[in-house]
Amino acid sequence: MDTHYFGTLSVTRAFAPQIAANGGGASLNVLSGLSWVSFPDFGAYCAAKSAEWSLTNALRLQLADQGIRVAGLHVGYMDTDMVRAVDAPKSGPTDIARIAVDGIANGAYEIVADDASRQAQAALAGGVSVLYCCPH
Repeated sequence: MDTHYFGTLSVTRAFAPQIAANGGGASLNVLSGLSWVSFPDFGAYCAAKSAEWSLTNALRLQLADQGIRVAGLHVGYMDTDMVRAVDAPKSGPTDIARIAVDGIANGAYEIVADDASRQAQAALAGGVSVLYCCPH
């Protein structure tokens, strides 16, 4: 929570006045497909990213009248040190950066950068039983 929620809030509070004073702009919060779905071994991370997603939505509303568009970038596995040991398809950081910049340039509020995040987002509509395959 310190990094993903309070860190995002602190950075936004620090830069929003300058962005607004310069006529507006955009802020990009790097979220995750895990903003929408949780796994037992990563519960705290998932909770923090979910809170950051909610914060992103609130900041979007709060800062709109100052000419600041707040976007969220949802990424699954990106080829970084954090997921070095994960044996799954990973996106390249350069590709994700390009997707993010293109999304901002196109006015997107939610930038869903890869298949894993698209699948997580689509599963939301099915409810808890689809997300977690809850046994009956």
